[in-house]
Amino acid sequence: MSQYFSFKGQIFILGLMFGMLSSAYSQQEFGTDMKVKAAPAKKKEVKETKVKDVKFSNEDFNKIKAYEVQGLDKNEYVVPEKENYDAEKLAKRDQDLGVVKTGSGTAKVRYRDAAYVDGDKVRVYLNYVIIQPEVLLNGEEQGFDIDLKPGLNRIDFEALNEGFAAPNTAEFKIYDDKGDVISSNQWNIAQGYKATIVLEKETTVLEKE
Repeated sequence: MSQYFSFKGQIFILGLMFGMLSSAYSQQEFGTDMKVKAAPAKKKEVKETKVKDVKFSNEDFNKIKAYEVQGLDKNEYVVPEKENYDAEKLAKRDQDLGVVKTGSGTAKVRYRDAAYVDGDKVRVYLNYVIIQPEVLLNGEEQGFDIDLKPGLNRIDFEALNEGFAAPNTAEFKIYDDKGDVISSNQWNIAQGYKATIVLEKETTVLEKE
């Protein structure tokens, strides 16, 4: 009986050794250094679609109708012709220099010849009363100071002549009691016409009381 088991043991040991030798041979043959090539990716075929050129003939264009807006009256507006600029004609009328509102108690009016000095003369009115009968305009500023009354204070500059070059021209500035310019303009008037500016003094609460 012991001989039988001894014989089986020898067979088992031989089989085990044979299995180990086979495993070692297979690892050597298929080692980690073995390079595996990946199968190439299949290329997807792209089908090209040809677009046919579309050509329009003159007949096709003639068939296209313009868009028309319905329900509107016919436009009969006529663009007026540009008026001729006549400086002499424009000077032969009174010139409105506007209305300036201020809370100032006084105003300082300064003026001088707007172009080159050519002998222009003016007469100055304050609320229709002459305050300067005749002023010869020169290149330096000159003028007067006035006390503003609540409400409207009208100043008129009347052209007494047009100097050597028509019309009578001057530029002027008006300052408030703080020295700030509240109006800056110029006049261009023919002899006998006036340039007018109105200073509207706004009343304060104390003045109303």
